[in-house]
Formats: sequence, C-alpha cells, structure tokens
Amino acid sequence: MSIAALFDTPQALPTIPKVAQELIQSFSREDVAVEEIARQLSADPVLSAKTLRLANSAYFHVSRQVASVDDAIRMLGFVMIRNLVIGCSVTGAFKAVPGLDLPQFWRHSLHTACGARWLAQAVDRNADLAFTVGLVHGVGHLVMHAAAPSAMKPLDAECHPLAFERTALEQTRLGYHHGEVGAELAARWKFPAEVSDALRVVADPMHASASSEIGSLVHIAAWRSRVSMLNLDAAQALASCPSALGRTMGLPVTWLAQEGTLGFETASGLPSMPPLAELTSGLEAMLD
Repeated sequence: MSIAALFDTPQALPTIPKVAQELIQSFSREDVAVEEIARQLSADPVLSAKTLRLANSAYFHVSRQVASVDDAIRMLGFVMIRNLVIGCSVTGAFKAVPGLDLPQFWRHSLHTACGARWLAQAVDRNADLAFTVGLVHGVGHLVMHAAAPSAMKPLDAECHPLAFERTALEQTRLGYHHGEVGAELAARWKFPAEVSDALRVVADPMHASASSEIGSLVHIAAWRSRVSMLNLDAAQALASCPSALGRTMGLPVTWLAQEGTLGFETASGLPSMPPLAELTSGLEAMLD
C-alpha cells in the first residue's frame, strides 16, 4: 500500500478540534489573534480543563494558581500553550489503534518531546519546535496501523514498532517508513514545512534526502526514550547510541552506563541529560 493509498482510508486522517487547527495554522502567521484563540479554547470545556491542569502541574513551577486560559497564556506564553493544546488534541485524535500499545506509544512520544526540548535548550536551538516535533514524531505509526492493520501485523511480529530496526524494515518491505507517513499527515493537518520536513528526517537522519537539525535532535531524544521504553541493557544502549549522528552535528553524544542516561564527551562542557521522569514530571496528564 502506497502512502497515498494509506490516506485514502478514513481512519488515516482523524479530526482534531477546531482550536487546534487554528493553532497549527498560527505557526506560519505573524498576526495571530491570541484573544480569539483563547476564546475558542475557553469554549472547549474538555480541552481547556486539561490545558489548565497542565499549566498548574509541577512541570511549570508556577508561583500561583492558573485560573483561566487567558491567565495561562500570560503565565506560560502563547507558544507553550499552543504546544500543550496541540499535544492534547493529537493524543486524543487516535482513540484505539490495532497492534499498538497506545499508553506506551504516547509515553515514548512525551519523553521524546521533553528530551528534545532539553537538548535544543542545551545547544541553543528552537526548543518549542523540538518539543512539537518530538511529540508527533511517531504519528506515522498510528496512520499505518489504523489504515493498514493487516499489513502491519507481520512487521510487528518481526520487530517492535518502537525498535531501532523498525525504520529499515519498513523501508525494505514497504518502500517508505513511518517518518515519511508522519510528514504527510503533518502536511495535511497544515503544519508548517519546518515541522513536516523535520518529521521526515527524524526516523533516519543519516540517510535522509534533506537535513534538519531539529529532526536530528529529536532522533537522539527518541533513542534515549527507547532505551527506557524497551528496557535495553548498557551494551544494547551503547550499540544503538547515535554517536555518528552526534559527531556530524558537533554534539558528542554518548551513553553513560553508570548513570543510565545520555551524556556528552567531557570536552563539550554539556551536562548529562536528567532522568526522563524528571523531564516529564507533571506533563503525564496530557496522556489521560
């Protein structure tokens, strides 16, 4: 089944709330009507309640209670609220997907998003974009499993959807991989090119036809998350560590076996990545 054929099935393109659609379009607009978006979000009781719950979570360490959507935008900024609303909307768009453990999948996505945000901040890149791309970097898996469950079943039996080897297997069997499918979904949802281009790169940056620094950072963060999600031991983590990719970026990535986390060569001056539970603390409510 081609990518175009995948999207001919109704399950491949789920609906997201109108306010999330407006927020996605705001990426490419300078004249964003923040007040109108706040009004639309406030009119969606489920989405606004979840956004406020997240705004008051331990992740943001706010000094006082955030009581309204307007208040949340003032306290956290429009871009962060956009990230939260889009995240809640995308995770809610796929209710059940054959062959995928959705709680595990979205936990991996959240860990990747927070890890990518931390990496981007460490190297002075666009942390908000890294978070967005990290959160939706695996949506191609959802499309492929929802639209073609019978085609995915033998692949899943051979290789876990989150495994490092999955991209190469998909490319060999199908002629494309989940990153390309995710990029197509992002384009159809009207995400800007910088998001869809990064999604196309995330799955296999070293062999991608174009480059994306954000996509490469998300790839590294996704590797860090997979080490935990798949319970890899130190030898497996070292063997799969994207050190070569890091070197091409001037980012000397390594696996710190004793600390059980991602680190960098001492000469880089960068600290090791904090535990994923610390990086995501409070944002798990996004997955409820």
